[in-house]
Amino acid sequence: MSRETTTRSGDGLTSLVVEGGHRLAGCVEVEGNKNSALPLLAACLLTEEPCVLSNVPRIKDVEVMADLLTGLGAEVIGAGTTTLRVSCARVAGGEPDRKLVGRLRGSVLLCGPLLARLGQVRLAPPGGDFPARRTLSAHLQALEAMGVRRREQTGTDYVLEAPDGLAPASVYLEEASVTGTETALLAAAAAPGESEIRHAACEPHVVELCRFLTEMGAEVEGAGTSTIRIAGGRRLVGTEHRLNGDYIEAGSWVVAAAVTGGELEVRGACAGDLEPIVTVLKRMQVDCDLDHDRLLSRPSSPVAVRQVTTAPWPGFPSDMVSLVSVLATQARGRTLIHDWMYELRLFALEQLSGMGANLFLCDPHRMIVDGPAPLTGRTLDSRDLRSGMALIAAALAATGTSRIHPLETVERGYAQLIERLSALGAKIEVEDV
Repeated sequence: MSRETTTRSGDGLTSLVVEGGHRLAGCVEVEGNKNSALPLLAACLLTEEPCVLSNVPRIKDVEVMADLLTGLGAEVIGAGTTTLRVSCARVAGGEPDRKLVGRLRGSVLLCGPLLARLGQVRLAPPGGDFPARRTLSAHLQALEAMGVRRREQTGTDYVLEAPDGLAPASVYLEEASVTGTETALLAAAAAPGESEIRHAACEPHVVELCRFLTEMGAEVEGAGTSTIRIAGGRRLVGTEHRLNGDYIEAGSWVVAAAVTGGELEVRGACAGDLEPIVTVLKRMQVDCDLDHDRLLSRPSSPVAVRQVTTAPWPGFPSDMVSLVSVLATQARGRTLIHDWMYELRLFALEQLSGMGANLFLCDPHRMIVDGPAPLTGRTLDSRDLRSGMALIAAALAATGTSRIHPLETVERGYAQLIERLSALGAKIEVEDV
């Protein structure tokens, strides 16, 4: 199988064809954090002055958010590159494109800035991974505390109004939702006075949004803790900001190398962000070293650990649970994988059984994996972003050929995926279907 990719035509869906059994080796540089890029792009709506974002990941989700902003009247220069110049001097309307909203859960982040600029917003139900099970309750709770009213209606759209403007508030979030915290921060930055957000999420991308808002002129205290105070209502200005590297992407590459017996150097992600992931990898005896923005992984013989459990930051991130489950199929012994944060995320990994993995799905949150198990290639369904990347890692470790469909699901969060896999030694092709 050639390492060259086929030409991709039109907007149709494609499959990734993987010839397994080839180790990954080389060096890869991660781009900016996907989960930072989306709220930072939404924050650009809070000022009429241009903002410049660099090290922006070249992924599908960023393309969708940029298109949403353009549809609202913003000027976005640099689409498809790692540097975006966003100017929101005028906002043409408060109803983001329905079709695009249906593709991106992060579109909810537009609500606070649009309410600040226009006093109203109409948002179709956001899409993305597991849209039916990830509610907007934390977002609505924060916005309602700041004086936002939801108009009564029979449809499924969220029609929100702030006729008297956004008001500062003291908010206790019922769950430490990352995007819920970000929604509260974006609204609070425009509300005149001091707001306090308790039980706030502490993830690195929340901290990065706080830093970006500070650079725009807001006063933010407590970033990275469960209580964040923000003095809003000031005139926010344009700024330039370089995104931190994506630590989930970095961890994904290391797992893909580990299950293929490869050796990989990953650059661009902060050591502090990677620590919760690397700690679990080392427990599983993946031979890796972490230094500043460099993560080096060497050929290893992974072993099982009693249990891997996800947790809010600084615990092991749920976005890595699918990848570490694939690693567990190649580790000696039994591992209990417990993702208590999101139900059904592990269901997509049932497909590993058809590849020869020895696993038992206990319930929507827990899975037992016995390894090592030789995997055999087959056709796989990338039902969500993270499990899709995990299935690609499994296909790389398998004997024979696998087809992962649709590839576009994984490309929502992994930049230049085909080019990078090929450069690291994977034998892959892309097929139109």
